[in-house]
Amino acid sequence: MVLIIIGAILVLLVIWFIACNNGLVKLRNMVLEAFSTMDVYMKKRFDLIPNLIEAVKGYMSHEKSTLEEIVKLRNDASAAATTDVNAKVEADSKLSNAISKLFAIVENYPELKADTQFTGLQTSLGEIETDIAESRKYYNAVVRQYNTKIQTIPSNIVASITGHKAYAYYELPDNAQRENVKVEF
Repeated sequence: MVLIIIGAILVLLVIWFIACNNGLVKLRNMVLEAFSTMDVYMKKRFDLIPNLIEAVKGYMSHEKSTLEEIVKLRNDASAAATTDVNAKVEADSKLSNAISKLFAIVENYPELKADTQFTGLQTSLGEIETDIAESRKYYNAVVRQYNTKIQTIPSNIVASITGHKAYAYYELPDNAQRENVKVEF
């Protein structure tokens, strides 16, 4: 009788472990799917940046360092390993901050603001940024759900045994949140 009780307890523990791990795997896959969606929008933005740089290069010869910084950050964000979500988030946050600075500088160039190619690119970039912001909200919600699950008892036991690690939230750098950049589209 004792062996049957011990066997039943072990079977229940194994079933619980499997169910808990499956829940963690589903949440992790939701995080990766949400990031993949956001990554599609980031790729669209990466593809738009060279055109934006070309459009402003002639007008902003004195701002060469800003343009070079954006190109470097774009390359860094593109090169960040797609499997390392945390590295991608950090690289893309820096790029977003640099683009905000570029649009703040554009305010000093009225002839550039009147250029139809530039305004078209600026509008497209604004739409892409809106898509990124929406997908970022969803990504952060799923990350919160996943991180909470791997940090709470009893699922944290399964998470540590199976190697589940926390994901970083997609956040803007501290200085980007504090800056009051006015961008007119």
